[in-house]
Amino acid sequence: MKSNSTVDTKNRHSGNARRGVAGFVVALVFGTLLALFGAGGVIGGVASAVVSSQQGSEGYFTSEAREFAATSYALSSPPAPLGVESIPFNLGSIRLSAESAAPGGQVFIGIGPKAEVESYLNGVHRTVITGVQTQPFRVSYSDVPGQGTPELPGKQIFWAAQASGTGAQHVTMDLRSGAWVLVIMNADASPGVTVNMAAGFHSELFGAITPALLTGGVAALIIGAGLVALGAVGMGRRVPSSRQPAPGNPVTADGVSPTEFAGAKSYPARLTGQLDPQLSRGLWLVKWLLSLPHMIVLFFLWCAVVITTIFAGFAILFTGRYPRALFNFNVGVLRWNWRVTFYAYSALATDKYPPFTLAATEYPADFEVDYPRELSRGLVLVKWWLLVLPHLLVVAIFTSAAWSMWGRSGDWQSDYGRTVGFSLLGILVLIAAVGLLFTGRYQRPLFDLIMGINRWIYRVASYTLLLRDEYPPFRLDQGPDEPAGADHK
Repeated sequence: MKSNSTVDTKNRHSGNARRGVAGFVVALVFGTLLALFGAGGVIGGVASAVVSSQQGSEGYFTSEAREFAATSYALSSPPAPLGVESIPFNLGSIRLSAESAAPGGQVFIGIGPKAEVESYLNGVHRTVITGVQTQPFRVSYSDVPGQGTPELPGKQIFWAAQASGTGAQHVTMDLRSGAWVLVIMNADASPGVTVNMAAGFHSELFGAITPALLTGGVAALIIGAGLVALGAVGMGRRVPSSRQPAPGNPVTADGVSPTEFAGAKSYPARLTGQLDPQLSRGLWLVKWLLSLPHMIVLFFLWCAVVITTIFAGFAILFTGRYPRALFNFNVGVLRWNWRVTFYAYSALATDKYPPFTLAATEYPADFEVDYPRELSRGLVLVKWWLLVLPHLLVVAIFTSAAWSMWGRSGDWQSDYGRTVGFSLLGILVLIAAVGLLFTGRYQRPLFDLIMGINRWIYRVASYTLLLRDEYPPFRLDQGPDEPAGADHK
């Protein structure tokens, strides 16, 4: 019988281990959020710099001149209320220009307070610009009837900014609080106003915030990436090595597969899944909801995988080896993702709820990748974006991405700019789900085909994430298990 001191010691060790894992999880989550914030800051800083550089020779973003026309005495905008007095810096200024379409015509353009403008145009037939659509260009007007004749607009003293004369007339006004109305008329207050008008905007804010966004974004990104790497390494060290070698491929004591030098018999990334013979007919209808906690976790894990793969890429480039802890972490994320998708939407082949762990378990879906003894230093520069392209096209077809991209410029574009496509894998899983709902059976040949598609996808993912140098086969290996004795070359 074990002594109480031995039991207490084991409990303390177990508690310390749990606290250690919790610390790494916190580091990963906080680091991911910080890295995302930093990436957003860098993107915002770059965008701000680009925007600032595009402020023309006169320092304004200027729209193309467009024609506005009315048969009334005046064209006016709806009141534009601004509340910027509480802002401790200058937001910028606007510049509006208008030129009469009539040869030699004189135009008036002015910006004034809402109350004074309404009093000036009270009882006067005028036209309000209610909306402007840019693509294609279209202006919406609202007619305000009246019998009065306006006084000369240039004689009024309430305008905050005004200009009149032949040729293009410009008014510039800093953004400040108030309800402002733009008015365009003939300088002699005659009816029938037709002008070519353009608008511009200038702000020193873009130049001011660019350094802050870039500096803060880079700092947050570096700190966040470091915390993610720390968390991933800590979690990866606690993930056991592959629990089973590939058929015919023994694994050495340090967990390294000799496939790269002993003549591989199967691809070193192995995806398996066992069909549950007693599946619920209707549970698949809510599995997407039940899997939401996993989706939240996987969001952070996949963000971390992007960062850890970059770290691993540099490590491979300089050492020729994939850091073992990062390898275990990335394989664990792929394994976790496969278990959730096997349960929820890419196979629907089990009703057993997936475990919250990176490690291999007795779950009916599993994924393993043999740890490579050595990786090519040069191949790491091209395999994840160039060499994998043919496979990515195939995977895009399986997952509908290719159809969606084609639809952006093809006949499947909808009226609202959305693409219409379909997923081969999704259709197959839907057929299996409908069959299960009405017959209570999951057709085995259909399951084997679904497994083959998923197996192809995960092999490509392993290659893209730099886990192996062996090029994935262009082969649909169907069935729940990897084919034994199949040459992957």
